[in-house]
Amino acid sequence: MALDEYNKKRDFKKTNEPRGDLAQQAGELRFVVQRHDASHLHFDLRLEMDGVLKSWAIPKGPSLNPGDKRLAVQTEDHPLKYLDFHGIIPKGNYGAGEMTIWDAGTFTPMSDKKDVALSMFKDGDLKLTFFGTKLRGDFALVRTKFEGKQPQWLLIKKKDEFATDLDYDANLHLGETKIEETTKPSKALSLTHQVSPMLASTSKDLKFSTSKDWLYEIKWDGYRMICNHSSDSTSLYSRNGVDYSETFPALIDSLKQLPKTAILDGEVVSLDKNGVSKFQWLQHYSDEPKGDLTYMVFDLLYLDGHSIIHLKLEERKELLESLVEDIPNIRYSEHLTGGGKAFFEEVKENELEGIIGKKAGSFYYPGVRSEEWVKFKTQESIEAIICGYTKSDNRPFGSLILGLHRQNELTYAGNCGTGFSIALQKELVVQFDKIQQSKSPFPEKINLNGRQPVWLHPVMIAEVTFAEWTENNRLRQPVFKGLRNDKFPQELKIESSETAGKSSGSSDNSLEIDGINVPVSNLEKPLWPKEGITKYDLIDYYLSVSDYILPFLKDRPQNLHRHPNGIDKDGFYQKDTPEGYPDWIETTSIHSESSEKDIDYMLCQNEATLIYMANLGCIEINPWNARIGSLDNPDYIVIDLDPSDKNDFKQVIEVAQAFHQLLEELKIDAYCKTSGASGLHIYIPLGAKYTFEEGRDFCKLLCTIIQEQLPKLTTMERPLKARKGRIYLDYLQNRLGQTLASVYCVRPKPGATVSTPLLWKEVNSKLDKNDFTIFTLKHRLKQHPDLFKEVLGKGVSIEKTLERLDG
Repeated sequence: MALDEYNKKRDFKKTNEPRGDLAQQAGELRFVVQRHDASHLHFDLRLEMDGVLKSWAIPKGPSLNPGDKRLAVQTEDHPLKYLDFHGIIPKGNYGAGEMTIWDAGTFTPMSDKKDVALSMFKDGDLKLTFFGTKLRGDFALVRTKFEGKQPQWLLIKKKDEFATDLDYDANLHLGETKIEETTKPSKALSLTHQVSPMLASTSKDLKFSTSKDWLYEIKWDGYRMICNHSSDSTSLYSRNGVDYSETFPALIDSLKQLPKTAILDGEVVSLDKNGVSKFQWLQHYSDEPKGDLTYMVFDLLYLDGHSIIHLKLEERKELLESLVEDIPNIRYSEHLTGGGKAFFEEVKENELEGIIGKKAGSFYYPGVRSEEWVKFKTQESIEAIICGYTKSDNRPFGSLILGLHRQNELTYAGNCGTGFSIALQKELVVQFDKIQQSKSPFPEKINLNGRQPVWLHPVMIAEVTFAEWTENNRLRQPVFKGLRNDKFPQELKIESSETAGKSSGSSDNSLEIDGINVPVSNLEKPLWPKEGITKYDLIDYYLSVSDYILPFLKDRPQNLHRHPNGIDKDGFYQKDTPEGYPDWIETTSIHSESSEKDIDYMLCQNEATLIYMANLGCIEINPWNARIGSLDNPDYIVIDLDPSDKNDFKQVIEVAQAFHQLLEELKIDAYCKTSGASGLHIYIPLGAKYTFEEGRDFCKLLCTIIQEQLPKLTTMERPLKARKGRIYLDYLQNRLGQTLASVYCVRPKPGATVSTPLLWKEVNSKLDKNDFTIFTLKHRLKQHPDLFKEVLGKGVSIEKTLERLDG
C-alpha cells in the first residue's frame, strides 16, 4: 500500500522509472539526493525506511550552512530501486524532465534504538548522520506546523566539522556531471560561494598529445583545496566543503596577503628538501610538523570582483602567477607546453605521483570531471574504504579490510597488510576503537581465509598503491599510503573499466612450477587483439622455450617492459616495484645515481620467474649485458642494425653481410639474430674480460669501418633527422645498465614475432624476419637447438684484433 500513490501517478509503458515494489532492508540505511530538472528545478531527498524511500522535494537543495533552513516538501514514497535511477522522464509523464544523482550514501539515526528512524519520521523529528559525498555529518529534518496539500519540513545542518559558514548553493556542487549543466552556476560564481573544483579524467593508456595546445603540470600529492579570499575573510576548504582554515593557520596568514579578492584552486602539500610532496607528512602536520607546508596553486577562478572561469586556462594562469608572486608558503605550480611523454618519464624517474595534462584553451567547469584535463599516474593508486581489520598475535593488527562501492552496494576489495610501521598501526587502532561495530558492513559474507575480523563503520578512507586488479576485482599487492580526510566514502567506487575482471570471467589461478605456485590471471586476455593471440599463448610459448632462453637471463638484472593491456596500448618500463616481489624471486640491489637510491632488480633465475614475468605482461624480456658479480664487464657487445622507415629489410641484410665479411677477416666469431622487429643484432662474445667502455670503443671502431664502406646506406648519427633514410649502426647499446631484447624473447609487434638466432648462411635475400613467431619457434628449436650458446663463451681478444687491423 505504501507505493500505491507512486504507481498510480506513473504509466510504466511510457516512463523508464522502476515499478513500485516493496523490498526488504539489507545492510545499512541508504539515501540518495537527485537533481530533478522538471517544471521547476529542485532536489529530491530520499531516505530508506521500512522497505521504501521516504521522499522530500527541496526547492533550493540541501545546504551545509547551519544558518540555512531549507524547505523540504514531503512527496509520495518511492521504491528502493529509485536509489540508482537517473535519466530523462519523457514529456507528458509525471515529473517529466532530467534527473541526475547529486549525492548518495548511507545514513544512521542519532540513536541506538532499533527501528528508530521510522519512529522519528512518525514524530516529525529526524536526527540523522549522513555519510555521503556531499551530505556529511549531522542534520535535522523537522516537520513544520504549516498545513498544506503536502507536509512541509525543514532540513537543517548541525554545526560540526563538515559545516560551512559560506553561502551554499547545491547547484554549484553538481559533482561529476555534464558541462552544459554548469553554465548557470558558472555565471553565478562569487566570493560568498563554496566552489566544487574541476576534476581531471584518468588516462588508462598513457597516451600523450603531441600538440602544443596542451599544458603539463606536476600532479601534487596532497589535499586539493579551494581558497576564497576577500578583505573581510579568507577560507580554505576541500573539494567536499570541509573547512581546513583552522587546520592550516599559517597558510591562511599567507593568503591574507593576496593583494586582490580572489578564488584560487590548488593543492596543500608538505615538501621535502628536494621539493617532493610527502602525503604522510601532510597528514600528521598538525601533530608533527615536517617539511615545508605549501599551498601549490594552479588555477584562478575569480579576481578583483569578477568571475574569470570563462577565460582560457593559459590566461587564468598568467594572472595567477603575478597574483601570488613573493607571498610566503604560496607557490605557483609551473607547467610545460607540450612534451608530455618526456615530462612524464622525468617525473616517474624522480618518483613523483604523476602529471596533469590540460588544454591551454580550456574553461573552468566547477564540479565537472572533464576530458580537457587528464591525469597520468606513475603508479596505480586508489582510495578505498576501511571496513575493518584482522587481528594479529604480534602486531596491533594484521591487515586492513578494504571496500569500495559498486552500484550503490559496498563490495569487498581485498586486504592491505603492508606500508605501516608499528607506531602507525597503534595510532590507527586508537581511531578504529571509536568506530567499531559488531556486524560486517558488507551485504555478503567475505572470505578472509580464517583470519579473525574486527568490523568498523565504513567511514574512514585509506589511500593505497597497488600492482593491478585481479580477475575477481581484488587489489593485488596493496600498500598503505595514508588516510584521506578530504574525501567521503560514498564517492569511492569500483568502475568496471578500471578492473581486470572486465576482460575475462575466469578466476585467479596459479601454475605449479618446480614446487612454486606462480600466479597466472587473465589467460584469455588478447595481448595481440587483431590476431587473437592471448596471454595464454604467450605463457605457453615461454614454458616451451624456457630451457633455451634461461641461460641468457640467469644472473642478469631485468628491466621489465610490461604490456598488461596488449600491444595496441602503451607499455611501460619497470626496474623495481615498491610492493616487492614474491619471496621466491631473487633480486639484486644496485645503486642508481640518476634517482639517488638503491633499486631492487629482478633476477630471472628459473622457469617460475620467467612465467611470473610473462603473467605481468612482460612480452619481451630485457636482460643486462653483464651478470651480477661482474656488472662492469659485459659478456658480449652488440651491433644493432636499426633501419629507418625508408629502408627495406634486404638493405639490413646487405649491411649484416658486410659485417660478417669484416669479422671473418679479423677472425672474430660473431653471431646474428633477428631483433624481432625491423632490424638485426650482431653479438660478439667478450667473456667479461673488458669494461663497458673498452667494449663500446671496440664496437664503435667496427661500425666506423662499415660506415666508411657503405656511406650511402649506413650512418652513425644518432638523431633521427640526421640519419636521412640510412641504417643506424648503434654501438651505444653497450653501456652499463643498457638492456636489449633477449634471444628467443617475443616482441610486442604484429604477429608475435620472436628475436631468433640465425645461421650466417640464412642471412641472405630470402630471409623473412616475420617467419619467426611464437608458433614457429618450437619446430625450429628441434632443428637448431644449440644456436647462440657460444655468445656466452670465452670471447674474443680485442688486443689481437687491433693488431690484425694494424697489420
